[in-house]
Amino acid sequence: MDAKLQRRIQRYGWDKAVSYYEPCWKQQLEPAQTRLLALAELQCGARVLDVACGTGLVSFRAAASVGPEGAVVGTDISENMVERAYAMAVQQCLPNATFARMDAEDIRLPDGTFDVALCALGLMYVPNPVRALQEMSRVLKHGGRAVAAVWGQRDRCGWAAIFPIVEKRTHSEVCPLFFQLGTQDMLAQTFQAAGFKDIVSERLSTTLHYASPADACGAAFAGGPVALAYSRFDARTRQAAHAEYLAAIATYRTGEGYAIPGEFVVVRGDKK
Repeated sequence: MDAKLQRRIQRYGWDKAVSYYEPCWKQQLEPAQTRLLALAELQCGARVLDVACGTGLVSFRAAASVGPEGAVVGTDISENMVERAYAMAVQQCLPNATFARMDAEDIRLPDGTFDVALCALGLMYVPNPVRALQEMSRVLKHGGRAVAAVWGQRDRCGWAAIFPIVEKRTHSEVCPLFFQLGTQDMLAQTFQAAGFKDIVSERLSTTLHYASPADACGAAFAGGPVALAYSRFDARTRQAAHAEYLAAIATYRTGEGYAIPGEFVVVRGDKK
């Protein structure tokens, strides 16, 4: 897939998803974000870069950890995500958290600026993950560290049927290699290819809880990576896609809701 087209799809797709993202995913992504922050070992006064920051879920937790003497810069390809994160920073009175729209493969910040670089559930959408990690390394000080989390293996993520369901109805090319980084030790190998040392890799099993079919469909279609394609569906197409997705996750039904299995991979690497 053409990298320029993929970036455009990601930018405008996440612009569409911004209103649904936190209601649909805040609770579900918390285990991966918590482990990522633990491996980051943030210290008071540290300077932190949060790549693919979304609405700032990780950025704000990092800002609290580094304190007013530290600083967090969040970047995202989606202008709407950046604007939402900035508004939340103002609302929460967090002057040490700032945000800017940037491509993960072209971080327009000086070399050797940060102590820690983070990327929580963003590398799956980047055309060239090695390039993105090299950019993270470039802006790190020597002795700094990067930590990234991605979704795990496809067969361990019960919601994975969303991609072929959408692709069958429109040629979306959302993220053709979405689960590649979570397969075997691919994320660790990507860190190694980008030049990081002393690499640590962990897998986390998780469960995504949704209270109703509407919540499960909202997360899968409107609040995630297929939001742009989904926005083009008419009412009949949406109804059919919802029905097919609910049938795909029927085995995870618990009463009125769903408990869908998932997996994350979290990797840390140091810049020597």
